[in-house]
Amino acid sequence: MFSGAHVILYTKDADADRAFLRDVLGFDGVDAGRGWLIFRLPPAEVAVHPTPGEPRHEFYLMCDDIEGTLRRLADRGAEVSRPVSDQGWGLLAAVRLPSGAELPLYEPRHPTAHSLSP
Repeated sequence: MFSGAHVILYTKDADADRAFLRDVLGFDGVDAGRGWLIFRLPPAEVAVHPTPGEPRHEFYLMCDDIEGTLRRLADRGAEVSRPVSDQGWGLLAAVRLPSGAELPLYEPRHPTAHSLSP
């Protein structure tokens, strides 16, 4: 029924953050017209968590080796804005986008939906 998911990051410096996704994270993309880049993401999954506050959405990039991933990203010029912390469910860290926003990364320690067959 569905062919994919489309994630939007709202930012104060779209050009710089697009370049970061392309050049630092190494995501391939297409030009949807007039330089409007759309990037291919790794396989995705969605979780639904309860909240006592206002509903909100979060976006994380998952990796198999967070320490190695952070080293490679730092070698490419990324700023690690949040060091690795053990959350129980996984190892969490973040890098800073050129716009100043944080992009959280985590190494899951829980079953993931990636192993499911389509």
